[in-house]
Amino acid sequence: MPSVIQILQQAESLLLERRVDSPRLSAQLLLANVLHLSRLDLLFAKDQILSSAQVQSFNCLLDRRLTGEPVAYLLGTKEFFGLSFSVDSRVLIPRPETEEMIEHLQKLFATDASFFFADLGTGSGALAVTIASLFPHSRGLAVDISLEALDVARTNALQHNAASRLLFVNADFLDSFKSETLDLIVTNPPYVTEDEYAALSHEVAGFEPRLALVSGPKGLECLQAIERCARMVLKPGGRFFAEIGYLQGPDARELFCSWSACTVLRDLSGKERIVSAVK
Repeated sequence: MPSVIQILQQAESLLLERRVDSPRLSAQLLLANVLHLSRLDLLFAKDQILSSAQVQSFNCLLDRRLTGEPVAYLLGTKEFFGLSFSVDSRVLIPRPETEEMIEHLQKLFATDASFFFADLGTGSGALAVTIASLFPHSRGLAVDISLEALDVARTNALQHNAASRLLFVNADFLDSFKSETLDLIVTNPPYVTEDEYAALSHEVAGFEPRLALVSGPKGLECLQAIERCARMVLKPGGRFFAEIGYLQGPDARELFCSWSACTVLRDLSGKERIVSAVK
């Protein structure tokens, strides 16, 4: 039977040959999962010999990774803002850039603040559940057009003891909700154009749900609909945050030009990624 270092080297070579993203990291994360070790502990166990059952389990995961299937789906989890979220092909994998929206909210609201919010297009519930966890006096709506996505979001809310303060709504935004009831709207809507989708890597386009990625030919179709909805359901002075494509800043400014204090915030790499506005 192979040792940890031997099977890692073999797997990395195969993944590199197949041009899979991050071959070394992928091999380490998959083997750490099979051996129930942290990635750091795995590196200290390089001479450990695997059992035949462990080799078989690892090879099953490796075969799927060689097709391009994302590691997060293979492991069934993805960390977001320090919390572990269950993910599968029913939802987008949470991205690090979306965490920056949470950081802005922490600057805006005190930990003990009481507010009513909505997360539009909640997917895995990463934003809604994280907000409910960080602000224990908040209440929120987790809204998604996909019933399958809402099932994942509910699971994550239960896992992090946030389900009692979240209402899961199967809807396309909030057109039917009462006007001026929300203090905050957050959203990571579909914003990929049709042309951009055609150029996405196989690891994204081949496995993550198209419905959660593509907005339309221009990429702003969903945000335009959300803006109309947000103007109705936010209270005066209510806050709005949305993730956008890094080239969509000028169009987002124009879309929210009638709002107060519209700002397009840059991410850590300097790209314009979040539109912030006040009703």
